[in-house]
Amino acid sequence: MVLSPQDIHNKEFSTKLRGYNVDEVNDFLDQVIKDYQIILQENKDLNSQLNESKDKLSYFNDLKDSLNQSILVAQEAADKVKTNSKKEAEITSREAQKKADDILNAANEKADAVLEEASKRAKKLAIETDDLKKNTRVFRQRLQVMLESQLEVIKGSDWDRLVEEKPTTTYEDIEKVVGSLDKTAKPGVESETKQGNGAESVESTPAADNSDETFVIYPDGSTKNE
Repeated sequence: MVLSPQDIHNKEFSTKLRGYNVDEVNDFLDQVIKDYQIILQENKDLNSQLNESKDKLSYFNDLKDSLNQSILVAQEAADKVKTNSKKEAEITSREAQKKADDILNAANEKADAVLEEASKRAKKLAIETDDLKKNTRVFRQRLQVMLESQLEVIKGSDWDRLVEEKPTTTYEDIEKVVGSLDKTAKPGVESETKQGNGAESVESTPAADNSDETFVIYPDGSTKNE
């Protein structure tokens, strides 16, 4: 058991012959009591500080554990955010790639459709151009045949007799000559031109009906009297 200052103060010693001086002993004990009180107070203060330090240490240990737990939670949250961000980035990238592929495919399909339509139009135009050329050749041949027929009539001997310098005094004589010219004129000429895999016949074109009518021939083969 630790002695207290009061225990030291109340301590009594027996006396013997030739013992210590009582006053000196009491003075020394008083000094010891004072020093002991000081030491006890210091010890008490140190114990109090030690307890405070232990409390602080416990607090900081708890705080450290809490911080460590918070760090672990934050790390886990960061890992989850990182993982989710990576997944979202991959999904976004795939969606963007899919959209880009869809746009490219749509553009290619549209371009193919435009090219196909242009090709069809070009083929149709080429066919129409060929048909126009063929119709033009047919019209040219018909016109040529008609003009040649008319030219042969004009160069005939009947016209020479009509315009020769000799007296033709009566209307009946002139009518006979003109009538003979109508009879001798060729009724029509046929021409053929090849188109495609077969041949197209050119319709007969009348050489002349009478000397007082004018014929206008159109590219489609129709005629008009004037």
